[in-house]
Amino acid sequence: MKIIFTDYKTLGFPFKIEKLSKLGELDIQDNLSGQALSEALSDAHVVITNQNLLDENSLYKAKKLKLICAAATGYNNIDIDYCRQKKIAVTNVPAYSGKSVAQHTFAMLFYLLSHSRYYDDYAKSGQYSREAYADHSGREFFELDGKTWGIIGRGNIGSIVAKYAEGFGCRVISAPLTTEKEKAEGETVSLDELLRNSDIVSIHAPLTAVTKDLIGEKELRTMKKNAILLNLGRGGIVNETAIAFALDQEIISAAGLDVLSEEPISKENPLLQIKNKDRIYITPHIAYASTEARERLIDIVLENIESFFSGGKLNRVD
Repeated sequence: MKIIFTDYKTLGFPFKIEKLSKLGELDIQDNLSGQALSEALSDAHVVITNQNLLDENSLYKAKKLKLICAAATGYNNIDIDYCRQKKIAVTNVPAYSGKSVAQHTFAMLFYLLSHSRYYDDYAKSGQYSREAYADHSGREFFELDGKTWGIIGRGNIGSIVAKYAEGFGCRVISAPLTTEKEKAEGETVSLDELLRNSDIVSIHAPLTAVTKDLIGEKELRTMKKNAILLNLGRGGIVNETAIAFALDQEIISAAGLDVLSEEPISKENPLLQIKNKDRIYITPHIAYASTEARERLIDIVLENIESFFSGGKLNRVD
């Protein structure tokens, strides 16, 4: 059996993928595309991909292909209808990074809430050594206890964030957008009510027709002036021009973004032009990538392949 990983480099961090070689011949490619991708798939039985677009144009030569494994939770880059026609099974890796993303959500929050950049720079710059008193009150911050945390997208990740937030004494509310499961969990309100009442708003939703540009200038003006917005869902959910404007005009307090509409970030992105850079914290789509989450990802991909060839349907999405 030949297994090809078409775009290993797009995962970013190192993954222990050598364990997949026990299943057959393992061909690891950095980032195949175009005609090279089509040719490489011509003799593959299993394809593992993270971001490659796998549709008729790339799969038409893949006559031996039995299984496509998305090395991610999302699989919008795979043409499910075409795969169904060609009897190619598709699997994904659900819920592998929930704890990692939830942890990064809080890392972003505390960095912004506690003004970590400001106070660290202040102490290291030499200014603190010239103070007459031990304390310095340059920026105010608030406690989480008793505050309201609004969650947009209360699936696996959103539910873990809710649990952590409740541990800090927050009232947690959510605005269901996609599934019946979300509606059944915790206190639910309309999106407008969530934005009006939340001190922290965190986004953990997929990018869909419903969530595209969900948060624009109108929604940001609805939020509290001291509110912090965190997007760890998908970049297209928050309008980046609107968030840059809202931060410069002090419509909201701060924003943390691990996802962007274009990745890597464009040099022209308005987020890079914000006047007070302390008000925004951007990380390069790394929330999913704790050591443990990466190990779970590969382990589940391996289990998906073993299940398929044993007649099972573990994590099948087709």
